[in-house]
Amino acid sequence: MLHGIEEILARQERALLLLKDLLEEEFSLLAERKPQSVSQIELSIQELLRQIANERACLKRAVKAVKPVAERVRELYDGLVSEDRQRIEGRLQGLDRLEQRCAVQASKNQELAFGLFDQSRSLLEFLHNEIRPKNSNAYSAKGRLAQSENQALFLRGRL
Repeated sequence: MLHGIEEILARQERALLLLKDLLEEEFSLLAERKPQSVSQIELSIQELLRQIANERACLKRAVKAVKPVAERVRELYDGLVSEDRQRIEGRLQGLDRLEQRCAVQASKNQELAFGLFDQSRSLLEFLHNEIRPKNSNAYSAKGRLAQSENQALFLRGRL
């Protein structure tokens, strides 16, 4: 059963390496401002995250099969030979490092995406302000000089 746990950890490690590569590619596409390509990469990232979550659920079931009261792999250390324990500890430390690298890269991607969003929004607001008429002496849709009232008016009606 320990061999199965190691296989799951190895698959997670390969998946996190792929995730890191996809996040780096997403960053480069964001920097190049290629939104269609970013959308495609984002779908791949979401699918990979789903698969990683499934692997974690499988790992949890495998740990429970070895020791029913255990919730984490680290809780299995007491019953392991020192070689097995060191090998699994090494894998877990590698996974932790990869997760941290992925988190840092995802944070960079988020900052760049929000920066590009703010830049686009500011440009759009600027363009709207530039094409909006500056004064009220403009022609209406009927071709007449538009009359704009800047003061409040009373409405008169019959009861």
